[in-house]
Amino acid sequence: MLLDVFNPEIFTENWTAVALSAFIATVAIIGMFSASQFLSARRKSEVKLTTYECGIPATPYIWSNINVRFYVFAILFLIFDVEAVFLFPWAVIFLQEQVTNSNSLPFYAMLLFLAVLAFAIVYAWRKGVLEWQK
Repeated sequence: MLLDVFNPEIFTENWTAVALSAFIATVAIIGMFSASQFLSARRKSEVKLTTYECGIPATPYIWSNINVRFYVFAILFLIFDVEAVFLFPWAVIFLQEQVTNSNSLPFYAMLLFLAVLAFAIVYAWRKGVLEWQK
């Protein structure tokens, strides 16, 4: 089995698959851009050239005030979204392993992680960050 690592034919087969995948991806990207250019509408108007921002009509002012609450809410969403990214793989691996007293450190580490996140959500809630309108 160790000798298979030094077999040059394995590397040749793997690089062929990578090169073929890269070629197909490149052709697909060029094809999609070409189709978009070929099939797109070409009539320009003043309405089509205006800035479009999330369904809100553009204002004549260059600078406009946006409430910081939107940014804080987005950051909180990202924090708790990343929590799910860490929690699900941990749970799958944790259920597959036999947990005993000798290897219980991952369990307590995840409890500490969840406790910090629980503190963060309670803190944000108490500060009123999660209230949409005041």
